Amino acid sequence: MKALLSLIVLFPLLAGALIAVTGLRLPRRLGGLMACAAVGGSFACSLAAFLSYRTPVTVELFRWLDAFDLSAPVSLSYDPLSAVMCLMVTFVSGLILVYSLAYMAEEQDQARFFSLMSLFVGTMLLLVLAGNLPLLFLGWEGVGFCSYGLIGYWYRDERNATAGRKAFIVTRIGDVAFGAAIFWLFSLFGTVSIAQVNAQGPLLPSAVVTALGLLLLGGAMGKSAQMPLMVWLPDAMAGPTPVSALIHAATMVTAGVYLLIRFFPLIGGSPTVCAAIAVTGGLTALYAAGCALAQRDLKRILAYSTMSQIGYMMLGVGSGALTAATFHLLEHSFYKALLFLGAGCVISAMRHEQDIFRMGGLAKSLPATFWPFLAGAACLAGLPLTGGFFSKDAILVALWARGGALYGVLWFAGLFTAFLTAVYTFRMVYLVFGGKGEGRREAPGLMEKILVPLAILGLFGSAINLPGYLGIGSWLSGFLQPLDQGFSESLSHSTELYLQLLAAAVAVAGLLAARARYGTGRLREGKEIYPEALAGFLAHGWYFDRLYGMIFVAPFGRIAGFLKGRVEEGAVIPSADRLGEMTARGGETLGRWSCGRVSPYLVSFAAGAAILLGYMAWVVF
Repeated sequence: MKALLSLIVLFPLLAGALIAVTGLRLPRRLGGLMACAAVGGSFACSLAAFLSYRTPVTVELFRWLDAFDLSAPVSLSYDPLSAVMCLMVTFVSGLILVYSLAYMAEEQDQARFFSLMSLFVGTMLLLVLAGNLPLLFLGWEGVGFCSYGLIGYWYRDERNATAGRKAFIVTRIGDVAFGAAIFWLFSLFGTVSIAQVNAQGPLLPSAVVTALGLLLLGGAMGKSAQMPLMVWLPDAMAGPTPVSALIHAATMVTAGVYLLIRFFPLIGGSPTVCAAIAVTGGLTALYAAGCALAQRDLKRILAYSTMSQIGYMMLGVGSGALTAATFHLLEHSFYKALLFLGAGCVISAMRHEQDIFRMGGLAKSLPATFWPFLAGAACLAGLPLTGGFFSKDAILVALWARGGALYGVLWFAGLFTAFLTAVYTFRMVYLVFGGKGEGRREAPGLMEKILVPLAILGLFGSAINLPGYLGIGSWLSGFLQPLDQGFSESLSHSTELYLQLLAAAVAVAGLLAARARYGTGRLREGKEIYPEALAGFLAHGWYFDRLYGMIFVAPFGRIAGFLKGRVEEGAVIPSADRLGEMTARGGETLGRWSCGRVSPYLVSFAAGAAILLGYMAWVVF
């Protein structure tokens, strides 16, 4: 097991480093093949570790930080949660990298792309398998760095470079909160072992647990793009489409949810923290679904949908249904990777056009893209019997089972969000693939073939966690049973069935509403069903960027302008210039005495002698 866990992380990390060092000296496509082989090897090791798993195990590779009271070895921890996460990350990432071979075939700088992609996967796996806090934080910051480099991959375009910087800066805000929690935990327990910290959580006062939980929630808000730190994710679409798929499906945005699930034994005892997590998820889910309704850019629609679906996962964590949250995380990774890669096929065929109102009729010209994309859309919309239906509704059932006014309101918000999700999902499908369009060239065959396994997993992945009323049994719930030890669901099977039938009716109603409005081809001119002012409000994400610009960016700019104009240019630089001028003039004056003439030297000699005689007379008398 030690060798397997080591290789899971080392394969992509070493491949990324090797491609970075030698990529420019190798054939252009070889770097991509190395990255695919490395992640494929990591998936094989993950599968072997999963099949040989019996009990949780922690392996120590070598000593890393060991000074005074701090002891943080490089140790990898393998348990049911990390097992399913490793399988998901390596499998989905491997498909995305194979897809990238075709999508990035015309790019010149492939070495940098595949190096960062490999490092991205490796640092995410390090985050998942880390056995202590410093190692987890190293992986946490690693995915942040790689996302910065990949979002701004086309850095010669100022907008792309700005999007990369924005993602880096906004997520750092959450990282500060997470870092503070790490230091506080070490000061409380004298250990950085995640298992020991979780075990000692019940010994802490409730106020301390609440404060620690809110700090960890702050870290998750940044990485998983939850309100109010969600403004970076829509702009992250500036990177290549495979980067978007990797960020949204397998790596970065799932890291925040994973963090809260991993530390739930520590923070789950605080009702305030659970409520804060659930409220954050509910508000973000509703906010992002509303914004997706007004987007014209195909990738931005999917970006807002990711934000909304991560909100559902937060609802699951906040209600204590960690298995349901993990189930939705896994299902979402399949169908969201499918949707982004399908969008990449569309964009490639449309010669990089991303406005959905300039598309149409692609179902006929891109059938190999349309059918898998339709399967992913059905999962995202939560249509009955799809994987997305069962995973999302497991969270809604958990909210209802939790009871109380707060969770009742959140259940209703989640149900309404499901309706909005079906509307914006099939708005996208009808405008992109419906109607009559001009003939388009086909996307590369390799790209379309990658969509098929993801479509199958999205549609039928629910087989691992079917509802209890079916009487079949749930493998995932049994495997992740330790996660839900503190969660008790008291609903009868009939109540659960009624709730799922209601959710199914809501999803179908959203589909019918989208069909009635967008399925007839009447909106090709770009008009929407809601007022123009509301459309602008939603399309610009409630103008949070402008709000943050007024509150944070503009005052910082004014302060920087004052310091530059009044202090630096008005005082510091002139003072330095005057000092330099005085020094130069003094040097020139002294230089006149070194002209080579005898008379100035005699005068200098006489002046010195006079000063010396005067000093001696003053001392004596």
